[in-house]
Amino acid sequence: MIRNLLRNGRVEKNLKLKELAAQADIDQTLLSRFEKGSRMPTEKQLNVLGEILGLDMRAARVEWMADKLVGMVQYHPEAMEALRVAESRVEYLTSKKVLDSPSLSEGLALKLEKLDALKAQWAARPVLSPSQLHRMHAFFDVEYTYESNRIEGNTLSLQETALVVNEGLTIGGKSMREHLEVINHSEAIAFVRGIVERKEDLGRRSLMEIHRLILKEVDTANAGRYRQVPVRISGSETELPQPYMLDKLMEDYFEYYEVHRLRLHPVILAAEMHERLVSIHPFIDGNGRTARLVMNLILLRNGYTRANIKGNTESRMHYYRALQSIQEDNNPEPFYQLVTDESLRSIQAHLELI
Repeated sequence: MIRNLLRNGRVEKNLKLKELAAQADIDQTLLSRFEKGSRMPTEKQLNVLGEILGLDMRAARVEWMADKLVGMVQYHPEAMEALRVAESRVEYLTSKKVLDSPSLSEGLALKLEKLDALKAQWAARPVLSPSQLHRMHAFFDVEYTYESNRIEGNTLSLQETALVVNEGLTIGGKSMREHLEVINHSEAIAFVRGIVERKEDLGRRSLMEIHRLILKEVDTANAGRYRQVPVRISGSETELPQPYMLDKLMEDYFEYYEVHRLRLHPVILAAEMHERLVSIHPFIDGNGRTARLVMNLILLRNGYTRANIKGNTESRMHYYRALQSIQEDNNPEPFYQLVTDESLRSIQAHLELI
C-alpha cells in the first residue's frame, strides 16, 4: 500500500512529519492522512514525495494505482467484471502485441488495389502550374478544415470556414474559439504539407508541432505538451491511460511507426497511427484533429491524397463506432474500411478536379 511506502520512506530518511511537510510544501495534517490511508496523494504529490524520500517510483506508482483501483471498485458487485474489461484494454495499449502487423480481409485488399491504381493515375497527372496547385489546395484544405472541426463540434459552416480562412473575416454570432480552431487547423495543414515537401517523416517533434498549432491561443499552456491529468472521453466507456503511462506509450507509438512504415500498406499504417493516437489520448484536447492530421501526413507522404472524414451526424457516429470496434473488440477492420473508403473518395475527387 502507498501509505506504507510513504511512512517507511520517511522513517528511513529519519524525517519527522513536520520536516517532510516543509520540504514537500504539503500540509502536515494531509501528510498524516496519507500515511494512515484515509487520503490519497495526487500524482503530483506522489512524485514530490517520492523524490524527497528516494522511492522506487515505478513501485510507488504501481501501489498508488492499485490503491486507487481498490478504492473505486471495492464496494461494487461488478468489480471483478469491470477489472477484467479494464485489463483487456490496458493490455492492448501496453503489450508487445501492439507491434504485430494486422491482417487484411480479401475485400479490403481489393479496395487497396483499386486505390493504388488510382494513385498511379494521380502520380501520372499533368504538372500543375503554381496557380492551379494553389487553387486545388485552397479548395480541399477548406473542406478538410470544415469537416475535421465539425467532428469536434465547431459550428461554422463550410462557407463561413472559407471566409475565415481565405478572407480573414469574423463571423457574427460565432465564438472566438471557433474562429481560432479554423485558423489553427489551416496553419496545421500547411505545416503538414511542408513536412511532406521536405520528405520528412513522422516523429515526436512533428507531432508536438502539429498539436501546438491546433491549440495555439485556444489553450496555449497545453499546446504541444502531453497531458498531466487524467481525462475521460464524454459519452464513452473507454478507459484512457493515466498521465504517468504516456511517455512509455508514446515511445511504443513511434516505435510502431518505425517498425511498420516500410512493411504495412501506407493506408493501413495511416489508419493505425490515427487510431493508436486517439486510444492513447496523450493530449488534454485536440487529440482527434491531431490524429487525423497524422493520418493524412502519412497518406500524403506516400503519394495519396487526404482522407477527409465527414462531420455530419451519421458519418461522425460511423467514425466513432469504427474506432470503438478496435478499442473495445480489438477489431480494426471497420476502421481500415472507413479510412480506405475515404481515401478512395478523395483521390477520385482530386482526379475529377484536374
